[in-house]
Amino acid sequence: MQNKNSLLLLTLSVAVFSVITTEIGIIGLLPKLIEQLHVTATQVGFLVSIYAVIVAVTGPFITLLLSGFNKKTVLLSILFVFVVSNLIYATTEVFNMMLVFRILPALTHAVFFAVALVVATQAVPKEKSAGAAAKVFAGVAIGLVLGVPLSSLIAEHLSLADAFYFAAISCALAFVGILFFVPSMPATAKVSFASQVSVLRNGKLWLTIVTVTMIFAAMFSSFSYVADYLSRVTHLNSNMITAMLIVFGVCGFAGNFVFSSFLQKNANKTTHLYPVVYALIFILVWLAGDSLLAMCALMIFWGAFHSSGLVVSQTWLMREASQAPEFANSLYMSFSNLGITVGSLAGGWFIAEFGTRSVVLSSIIFAAAAWLSIYIKQRVDAGDRACRTHRTEHAGGNHMI
Repeated sequence: MQNKNSLLLLTLSVAVFSVITTEIGIIGLLPKLIEQLHVTATQVGFLVSIYAVIVAVTGPFITLLLSGFNKKTVLLSILFVFVVSNLIYATTEVFNMMLVFRILPALTHAVFFAVALVVATQAVPKEKSAGAAAKVFAGVAIGLVLGVPLSSLIAEHLSLADAFYFAAISCALAFVGILFFVPSMPATAKVSFASQVSVLRNGKLWLTIVTVTMIFAAMFSSFSYVADYLSRVTHLNSNMITAMLIVFGVCGFAGNFVFSSFLQKNANKTTHLYPVVYALIFILVWLAGDSLLAMCALMIFWGAFHSSGLVVSQTWLMREASQAPEFANSLYMSFSNLGITVGSLAGGWFIAEFGTRSVVLSSIIFAAAAWLSIYIKQRVDAGDRACRTHRTEHAGGNHMI
């Protein structure tokens, strides 16, 4: 049983790597796409932005529409869409065709993650659910950090088409893995829209959504420009930057598992301390950015905290909406994409106004906002517990009378 679960989680990790690489790998291919599609840089950039916007806007609603279907069938269908889309990217020279096949997988992106996370966490005992989520997010961490440089490397040394064929093969391998290692998981009961959406009436859920958005904004306001920072502030050449990013990715991979262990021991304390320590790391990056030795050490911690934000924020959100896990995970995907968008825009603004070195200040601000939303929620939780205790004691007193 243990081996079967391990294969299932490995398959899901490969699948999310493939999906993430399809989403962001295209970033490193924009110059070559301008040549292939015969369009402007702005038009090609739209292929990136339209994907994130569609994920953010449609994710929860598409998830609700598919909530009554067999989870295995949903995962296989979505991966089939991703395989076909990558094959289209590799072969078309028509911009509108590529745009259509950026929109189609984007519509299913949030659903895939929502279902994959539910499948992963349901495959293990409840106390190990954070660890299962961490294994899925390991694929996200590798995809986020290596998806762009790996696709760019293949395109540079082989061809643009081969970069997309690589993503298609990854998706196809994940398809085969899910076919063999994920059991059939039909919907046990008809899930109504009302019962899922009802979680949105929970005010504390919105506080956790703010936390997720702010954590991702903190992560990506600086990470979106990390190569530029290492070039302009730390004065590294391209080979050194690549090496630094590999260290960043490896440490991010490990960070997922370290923080999942912390979350299993004490989720409240881990979540509360996470943005505080993350902000301290950014302060050190800001102060010591021009020191090669300091940055070599800081990239280890930056990478670990960057990727662990995935499992920390997802666990925090799921604790507040456990009665509607798929819908909650789709909310997670939507608002994490919103955080990525907000963070990237804010980072760009800081660079334009104050210079490259200042970009980490935007991450510090977002980390502080994440901590504040966590603090407010914990105060509300404490107030709710006090009210329940008071009502219980009052009811007990009346009973004695």
